Amino acid sequence: MTPQRPRRDLFFWLLLGGALASAVHAGWMLLFPAHWYHELPADVPDTGPFNAHFVRDIGCAFATIALAFAWAAFQPRWRAPLLGVATFFLTAHALLHVYDTARGALHAHHWLLEAPSVYAPVLVLIPFTIRALREARAPA
Repeated sequence: MTPQRPRRDLFFWLLLGGALASAVHAGWMLLFPAHWYHELPADVPDTGPFNAHFVRDIGCAFATIALAFAWAAFQPRWRAPLLGVATFFLTAHALLHVYDTARGALHAHHWLLEAPSVYAPVLVLIPFTIRALREARAPA
């Protein structure tokens, strides 16, 4: 049996783009946590005082997401579980932002500020994850 080659379709390119974006974000957090905290255009200081260890912890999470996306791009048979885990983390992260903004812990401008970087990726990932799960269950 020959290994399944990745299809160079929209799914592949979105996963590869997500891997690259997540890796860049993770690298920034891991290498320059104070710069990330103060310069990310998301008003991160609104969430609490700077903690380099915590920023690096989240950087590790984004490095893991980058690995999952890259692996899923190049190994289609692993897409469903890898996307499932990555989508779970990113959805939980987005829901935490929704909760904090809705309860007033974050200023209302965070709805728009975080739309492209926190909410939009989840809205794209959920249908792709559902598609990957359906494809994994489909007979070969």
